[in-house]
Parts: sequence; structure tokens; C-alpha cells
Amino acid sequence: MIGITVLGSTGSIGVSTLDVIARHPERFRVVALTANRDAQGLAQQCRRFAPAYAVMVDPQAAAQLRDLLADMAEPPEVLTGAAALELVAALPEVGVVMAAVVGAAGMMPTLAAARAGKRVLLANKEALVVAGALLMRAVADNNALLLPIDSEHNAIFQCLPPNYADGLEAVGVERILLTASGGPFRDADPRTLAGVTPEQACAHPNWAMGRKISVDSATMMNKGLELIEACWLFGTSPERIQVVVHPQSVIHSLVQYVDGSVLAELGNPDMRTPIGHALAWPERMTSGVAPLDLFAVARLDFQPPDLERFPCLRLAYEAAAAGGTAPAVLNAANEVAVAAFLERRIGFTDIPRVVGETLAAVPGVTIEEGQGVELLLAVDREARAAAERRVDVLAA
Repeated sequence: MIGITVLGSTGSIGVSTLDVIARHPERFRVVALTANRDAQGLAQQCRRFAPAYAVMVDPQAAAQLRDLLADMAEPPEVLTGAAALELVAALPEVGVVMAAVVGAAGMMPTLAAARAGKRVLLANKEALVVAGALLMRAVADNNALLLPIDSEHNAIFQCLPPNYADGLEAVGVERILLTASGGPFRDADPRTLAGVTPEQACAHPNWAMGRKISVDSATMMNKGLELIEACWLFGTSPERIQVVVHPQSVIHSLVQYVDGSVLAELGNPDMRTPIGHALAWPERMTSGVAPLDLFAVARLDFQPPDLERFPCLRLAYEAAAAGGTAPAVLNAANEVAVAAFLERRIGFTDIPRVVGETLAAVPGVTIEEGQGVELLLAVDREARAAAERRVDVLAA
């Protein structure tokens, strides 16, 4: 039995992870579940999966969770605070950690899991965007295993040879083709985007996701963050990654080789596929996903991204090329801007404006050997403050 901690268990990735785990009760045991404020959702999961630990980041929600579970014969130990996330990510009885906390808040528990030598299923792309060098070093130094859960990165992983860590050139890879659905506005006139509402931005045509990641998909910042993540995961540069808009979301990404071959991973748009793949790797197991019906799909379309319509993608390419702390600034500014948009304080087209102006106001610096998470947290705070000032000006 493999012990599992699910960080962010009430979110869409967490729910899908528990669905896959429930199909294999002989193989997996849930040790810890965590959430931010959804006490009701976490209580239901605790009753079904009986974890030893339950973490609510919010203290009031933790108190509510204790009350909701008071009638259980053996309730989990309820912990609270961000430090508790790191604790349950490094428990000795845990072999696998699903890192599905949204945003930069997932960075520290993901690092804790890597430093504890766990198999880390990475659904939190911001951990690599903000702290790529630190996380990859922690994985290498502690014999951890980092497996990507984003459908695109999982697809790339499946299309690469086992020895890809020797270098993509050494294994004959010419470039990576990172697919993007284009979100709900891929064919929209850019002049109409200023009036987009949060409800429209969250209505993804293919995927069921949380509100923040849905907005990121609508702006294509999600693809920009995935670009940066891919550079770290596969040891390459942004120049060797081509974003390809593929509306059907059937081909999840492709790898082009120097001999002319292009390998692709196909499947229905269901996150249980990459989750099941990473849980079982190097084996395969059922995940509850329906087989792909190519006759029903009928056609596959591809087009280059429109950087006028999606300036966030251009900003991400620029931050990736700049390196250092620039991706951390990009991520922090985007989190602030998306939150302000969802609160209706700024408009949809203000999101790239806030991000771009924050990148200009908070110059990236090179991360020197020996500098750690303190520098990144300081940059993150500075960038958030600068982004909030830009939001305040736009909201006035």
C-alpha cells in the first residue's frame, strides 16, 4: 500500500486524484488531505477516505472542520496553517505527494516533499515557475522523483525517451510542441475582450477547471507558465518550445525529432489520464477515462497563437528568456491581476497590463549559487505590492 498526501484535495485536480485512487483501494492509502477554506468539502473527503491528517490552511475553517468530524469514531488529526502543508508533505509514511495547491502558495510544500525524497506529482506549475532552480536541485539532491501532471507536460514526458535527462539534443529532440486549446476567446476579435466578464472567462470549452486556472487559460498565461515549467522539467530553452493552438484538446503535446519523426500523446480531455499515469508509472492502470473515439473527433486543427489577442503569452516568453527572478515577478503579478479581475476590480484586458507594468517596475535579478527561497519570497512580495498598486490605479 502506497501512502499518499493530496495537497489541495478539494480542487479539481484533487478531486480527480481521489477518484483515481478510489478505483485502486488495494494499491493506495490516503494519509493526508489538505484544503484552504472548504471545510465542508474536506469533511466529506475525510469521511470517505479516512486520512490520518487533515489540514485547513485557514484557522477558522480548521475549527469548523473539527466540529464537522466530531462524530467520527476515528477522526483525522486536524492541523492548520501553511507550515502544516509542509509537514504532511514530508511524512515518513507517505510515498507519493500530489502537489495541487493553486498558485505560489504551493511552492513551499512542494519543496518539502522533494527534500523528503518523495514521488512528487506536480500539478502546481507555479512551484517551478517561481523556484525552478531550487526545486530541481532538491529533487536531484534527495533522490526524489518529479512527475508532471499538467496534461501537456505529462504528454511530453510520455513522448520522450527514458534517457532524456542526458539532454534533448543528445537524444535527438529538435523541439517541443506545446499545445493550447486557445480557451474561450481564441477566435474573438481582440477589440471585444475589454468587456469580458469573469463568468465568460471561466467558461472553458474543453476542460473543467478552477476559476484562477480558467482565467489563465483565457488569457493564455496558463500556457506561458507551462512554457517556463517545460524549460525546467526537460532542460531546454524557450526558443526550442513552440506553442501550438489545437482547439480540440485531443493531442496534448508533441515532440519533434531530428529525423523528421513527431511523437504525440492523444486522449480525451480528462485530467485523470495524466494523474493515473503518474500514480502508476512506470506501469499503467485504469483511471476511469473513456477511450478516445477518433471517428467522433473526426478532425484535428492547429494554428499559431495570436500574440495580439494573447499578450500574456508574449510576456511569459520574455520572462522565460530573461530568467533569474523574472518568472517569479510574472507569476506574482498575474496572481494579483487575476484575483482583481475575478473580484471585478479590473477588466479582462487589464490583466496583461498589470503584469507588463509590474515586470517593468520590478527588474529581475540573477539567482546566485547559495541564494534560496528567502530571495524568491522577497521578490514575490515586492512584485505583489507593485501589482496591487497598479490594480488600485486601474480600479480608481
